[in-house]
Amino acid sequence: MADFKKKKDVEWKQRNEERNAENQHSDNAVTMKYRDSGIDERIIRAVEEMGFENMTPIQEQAIPLFSSGKDVIGQAQTGTGKTAAFGIPILQKISPDNRNLQAIILCPTRELAMQAADELRKFSKYMNGIKVLPVYGGQDIGRQIRNLKGVQIVVGTPGRVMDHMRRHTLKLDKVHTVVLDEADEMLNMGFREDIETILKEVPDERQTGLFSATMPKPILDITKMYQKDAVFLKMTPKEITIPLIKQAYYQVPYKQKTEVICRLLDYYDPGRSLIFCNTKRMVDELTEVLKGRGYAAEGLHGDLSQNQRDTVMNLFKNGHAAILIATDVAARGIDIDNVEAVFNYDVPEDIEYYVHRIGRTGRAGKTGRSFTLVTGREIYKIRDIERICNTRIKERRIPSAADIMERKGDKILREAEEVIVSQDLSRAIRLLEEKSTLGEYSVMQYAAAFMKMKMGDDIEDIKQDGLFSEFMPGKKKRRGDDKNHKSDKNRNDSRPYKSRTGRSHDRREANNNNRYAALRIRTKKKSK
Repeated sequence: MADFKKKKDVEWKQRNEERNAENQHSDNAVTMKYRDSGIDERIIRAVEEMGFENMTPIQEQAIPLFSSGKDVIGQAQTGTGKTAAFGIPILQKISPDNRNLQAIILCPTRELAMQAADELRKFSKYMNGIKVLPVYGGQDIGRQIRNLKGVQIVVGTPGRVMDHMRRHTLKLDKVHTVVLDEADEMLNMGFREDIETILKEVPDERQTGLFSATMPKPILDITKMYQKDAVFLKMTPKEITIPLIKQAYYQVPYKQKTEVICRLLDYYDPGRSLIFCNTKRMVDELTEVLKGRGYAAEGLHGDLSQNQRDTVMNLFKNGHAAILIATDVAARGIDIDNVEAVFNYDVPEDIEYYVHRIGRTGRAGKTGRSFTLVTGREIYKIRDIERICNTRIKERRIPSAADIMERKGDKILREAEEVIVSQDLSRAIRLLEEKSTLGEYSVMQYAAAFMKMKMGDDIEDIKQDGLFSEFMPGKKKRRGDDKNHKSDKNRNDSRPYKSRTGRSHDRREANNNNRYAALRIRTKKKSK
């Protein structure tokens, strides 16, 4: 265990050195404005209409390089504006009078291809003569063939692009730019052979861009083989997620996780939110429970058919479903704006997934929230995330029953005030006055009864074990803690502890040797 921790610390130091060497001007990245970047005025007009003013770090670094014709490798997480980073330079290179295919963008999923194509269309709103088309499986290929006429930019999945190449309905001889978006995910999905076949068919004199959240060896192999003197740009998780997203975690008993999710939804009342689960079964179970409690929730995972996925995504995009519950794989291609909160019902198995998850909120300079439910020893995963991402995730108390009821009451009163302002209540007032005059109940009692009907049954507080524990890894003691809790410390730290092996351990000694020992001491085989 000690060797593993030492290895992780070395890796993190290396990451810090890389960040300092490769991103010396990253602190000023958010100050760069589109207006000052020198890009096409028509694109600036469209971008400002979309509500964006400042560039993200990956955009500030990639757009000038890609516009100059250099090959680029961009390592950045979800939600950093990668589409604009390669899309804007591509649009500036397209010749509207040339009706041949000039650029190809490869994406891992149908959803991501559609979203990238939509973004390019928005950027090119005032650029007449530029035609963008997404091509992907699950859609009638005959219709795609008809729509390919005169298209200069194709955004597609590798499999469907290969289908068109075999049918000779997609001619690559005039292509001058190729981009691999979410390259790591395409390799994970088994598209490497298709990608290499496509790259071999494109003219050698081309510009190639590769954008990925991670850079495993297979991707580096592709860059060496198919890119020329590529410039490597690396955005760190710290630059991407920390300034914009308020991160919190809650230590809860496993059986109370669903109830805690409902409490958080009621308390913070996000307009649009994502809930991530580690398994498809949990997605289905949680979706059923939330729907049964009256939440507008839908589930998304790999077992759904394409039509079912489309239906769920349309409900979420159009606001008919305020909550989307998904697995990591199913949600990888989702790119939805205005997600106010991300809930980790399960702590992700991979730290990269944590960054991808919370990257769905807090986009384009907006703030967001992330909430993670932690059970038992999962607290160590939180510590690993904090160390590797160089961030701080605050532990918070579950909102009390009184807090929830107060929030519900405030919401109901706000809705009532809107009705008072916008609608004629004279008939309702007259009816209440008559009832209160003739009956045994007052107007105030009737109002309270209506309020109670809307608020639902009373709820109880949830017990939160281990909150702000003295032995929590990485938790600093406050001044006076030793003095105020001396008896607790002596009781917990000094007495010998007998493990399952029958050997005795001194807690204080173990804690001095290893800050993590207080919770992991049961796994120790021998005391020092």
